[in-house]
Amino acid sequence: MANKIRVLVVDDSIIARKIIMEGLAKDPRIEVAGYAINAIDAENKLKSLNPDVMTCDVQMPGMTGIEFLKKILPQHPLPVVLASSLNLRVFDALHAGAVGFVRKPDGVQSRDEFVRSLTEAVIEASHAKVRRPAKVGAVAVPELPVPATVGPIRGSQQYIIGLGASTGGTEATLEVMKRLPADIPAMVIVQHMPPGFTKMYAERLDRLCQMEVREAVNGDKLHKGLALVAPADLQCRINRNPAGEYYVSCTPGEKVSGHRPSVDALFMSMAENVHCKMMGIILTGMGADGAEGLLRMRRRGAYTIGQDKESCVVYGMPGVAYEKGAVCEQASIERVARVLLRSLQAGK
Repeated sequence: MANKIRVLVVDDSIIARKIIMEGLAKDPRIEVAGYAINAIDAENKLKSLNPDVMTCDVQMPGMTGIEFLKKILPQHPLPVVLASSLNLRVFDALHAGAVGFVRKPDGVQSRDEFVRSLTEAVIEASHAKVRRPAKVGAVAVPELPVPATVGPIRGSQQYIIGLGASTGGTEATLEVMKRLPADIPAMVIVQHMPPGFTKMYAERLDRLCQMEVREAVNGDKLHKGLALVAPADLQCRINRNPAGEYYVSCTPGEKVSGHRPSVDALFMSMAENVHCKMMGIILTGMGADGAEGLLRMRRRGAYTIGQDKESCVVYGMPGVAYEKGAVCEQASIERVARVLLRSLQAGK
């Protein structure tokens, strides 16, 4: 097969390297270009091997994966997929420029599941656009201050906001959320993520953002100032009880649009069950999850926002949504929050 995806595997564990290399090599779309036993070894091999994608552990002796990414990506901006144990530092590595991550086997999942997930992540990463990190000493673009409140909403309508993202979405979602005030209308977020990481991700958002953010629990009621992150491996939907209160259901179930949790499952539930004003946001991600659901939301009167191509790591999900006519307005990731607030205040 021509134009195989050339992968450099970086891991200090002999066993992990063997599992990763043998697993990836089984896919006809992938060629394992080589391996490195640590970050320094990888740095020395990058130029000669010229990989399309690199897999990398986060915790390595000498130089951690995070330090390695900060050093190497400005010179070699290639897509990096993290293969890591359940570790909060994964999010620091994503912030440093990695585009995706897969959880290493730890008894919860099998090696086959790990290899399958890593293979999918590598293929997705091969389509990713790596945003070159800012150089040391570069002039930073000043950020607009976070508004103290949402501001007056025309008609004082109740709103519910749904947000979906995949590849590159952990940082993209943070870019949106950190620009929103504490009294933002109720939000539910679906981010494709391995089991175990959604709780840590919600805690990270809670630390860095103004509103309360936590991992959703089945039955959680929605209210202003609260953002819920859908738990991994459960379908998250919005429902309405007889008293007119909105809550989330987080339950096992079949994959929707290839995912669990699925952005489509969330958006379709909003189109069906939400009777107040609603908004939908679709951010960077491979594939088409969320596009059909967002279209249904728009047909029900929702104001919908899609991340633009230039700022996406992968212009898949928002691209398909835009082509379907599901997006009312496109915006760069830095402007999504501004568009959201403006739309809220206009009562759209």
